[in-house]
Amino acid sequence: MVLAELLELAPGGLEEKALEGGLVEYAIYGAPGELPTVGRIHAVAGDGLVEVITEEVAEGWETRWREFHRPVKVAGTVTIRPPWAPPSDTPIDVVIDPGQAFGTGAHPTTRLCLELLLELEASGPLVDLGCGSGVVAIVAARLGYDPVLALDNDPAAIQAARENARLNDVEIQIRRHDLRMDRPQAAETTVANLLAPLLLSWAARLGDAPELPRRLVVGGLLPSEAPRVAEAFAGQGLREVDQRRSADWVALRLASDT
Repeated sequence: MVLAELLELAPGGLEEKALEGGLVEYAIYGAPGELPTVGRIHAVAGDGLVEVITEEVAEGWETRWREFHRPVKVAGTVTIRPPWAPPSDTPIDVVIDPGQAFGTGAHPTTRLCLELLLELEASGPLVDLGCGSGVVAIVAARLGYDPVLALDNDPAAIQAARENARLNDVEIQIRRHDLRMDRPQAAETTVANLLAPLLLSWAARLGDAPELPRRLVVGGLLPSEAPRVAEAFAGQGLREVDQRRSADWVALRLASDT
């Protein structure tokens, strides 16, 4: 509930960090005068008490995130690292500079999607729906999927994905795509790391796609949302065959009935 309210105030994004004791911290950054100065107050959100603090940040805040962007290993096969980290010894070494887009590879939803993707035989075309900074699309290209199409509605994501494709010397088609308005896109293998409302909307319109996926990986789900999303895709002939959980997030792998 708090995250939903904050996204109304800061549609450009915010920082989420898990604290000790089951607490969660959300941080919104803005230039002087851009955010309200509220001092230190407490607010109620549902059954929870929220502490709100406004403070000036020290110089260099715009690059401080680099301290937390560290290499991530997935299934001992893929390493996702920032440009300033040394190469890894895993079979697939991917360099990701997120820029202003979502996606460093460190979020549980990205890792879960990659784990499920790594278990599939890499062949044929792949669509990465909601590509962010291009992590999944780049790994897919390195695995041998061809062609790979990366789609996102955020211009910052498109720019970051193109730059990261260049950094990793892979050929990826990258296009802007409005999930709610444009004709649904899918390929034989499709990955959609999105929030549940977007996945439900896409599932409802999937019958209008030029092609239905035979293998589908979806992420960005809370455990309570997974059954409803699985049911929505089952209506399109895609049945759940595997599920992964990590840090209160769920990813599903679905397969066509035919």
